[in-house]
Amino acid sequence: MSALPAPARLGLSDLVRAGFTGVIGRPARAVLSALGIGIGVAAMVAVLGITTASQARLSAQLASLGTNLLRAAPGDTLFGEAAQLPANAIEMVRRIKPVTAASGTGAVKKRYVYRSDWVDPRDTSGIAVLAAKLDLLPTVSGRLAAGQWLNGASQRYPAVVLGSTAARLLGIDQPGRQVYLGGKWFTVVGVLAPVTLAPELDIGALIGWDAAVSELGFDGRPTTVYERSDDQAVAEVQQVLAASINPEHPEEVAVSRPSDALQAQLAAKTAFLSLFLGLGAVALLVGGVGVANTMVISVLERRSEIGLRRALGASRGQVRTQFLTEAVLLSGLGGLFGVLLGLGVSIGYSVTSGWPVVLPATAIAAGVGASVVIGTVAGWFPAARAARMPPNTVLQAG
Repeated sequence: MSALPAPARLGLSDLVRAGFTGVIGRPARAVLSALGIGIGVAAMVAVLGITTASQARLSAQLASLGTNLLRAAPGDTLFGEAAQLPANAIEMVRRIKPVTAASGTGAVKKRYVYRSDWVDPRDTSGIAVLAAKLDLLPTVSGRLAAGQWLNGASQRYPAVVLGSTAARLLGIDQPGRQVYLGGKWFTVVGVLAPVTLAPELDIGALIGWDAAVSELGFDGRPTTVYERSDDQAVAEVQQVLAASINPEHPEEVAVSRPSDALQAQLAAKTAFLSLFLGLGAVALLVGGVGVANTMVISVLERRSEIGLRRALGASRGQVRTQFLTEAVLLSGLGGLFGVLLGLGVSIGYSVTSGWPVVLPATAIAAGVGASVVIGTVAGWFPAARAARMPPNTVLQAG
């Protein structure tokens, strides 16, 4: 008796063709199943893309602004009272060897800014009047949105530069207007853009140091000192800054590093990334369950096809591989759709926010890879069940 011929081997192209036939044979069900995988992958890619773009923006911002700025302000005395900085605090800071720039502002107390002299004096809008040194703007890496900064001439006369928030509250976005400041009229010569490393300037009206003394009775004491030093010496300067400003009571000087706030934002975004990725993973798991459910129903509906193929000589392994390929293709198509959708959301959000567009290669590879793995896992049980069906029983049931 002659041996039965060995079953023909299925090539990769045959498997893919058979898998696509099974997927497109039930388009509505396939789309709904792939959609679950797609939403999970899209969520992961979009979150990674937006987070990466945000981190790139913050990193670029830190690189451009520098991390070598220190800020010194009065702390509290031993008795809980508000302390004061010495009148020569800025000059004392400039004597520190690694210091490359030092400037500051002084709060002019009990002086407020109004759009007109008809405004209720109680409506101050929280705008602080600050005496400013001429080198303040480059020290804090600030820039002008309109007009010009104080110079050697304007800093002696009633001229004012408004912070971005103060200008918005006063309804002034261009120089040339006048504001009622401290009971006198001051001409607006400039408007600042938001100052990232010194946000307290955004709500301020900055006037020249000499004008503050002569026009408003300013006592000449700085209330905030800004200092820049060599990058390698920042930690060293931070340790001696308080003692240099107030040798008798260094504990009354509060020293901070403004760039730490941006670095904290960077760390916070990284922390939230894990949470969002976990939510995306849950969506992928739900999508995988949907693929498995679709394949189980497909196996039950196609029992006649399975029996016929077995009767014509197809091995159990070939049947198993065919259904496993369908599951992988179904999940892979959903993953590809999810990657494209996630990239679209990420790019669109970055462009509208003015962030750099960053394509997260890791997220793309992980999204496609995760969808293939989930398709394999989700399709394994239905494929194994199809392979175990005896030909005669299946044909009789069909």
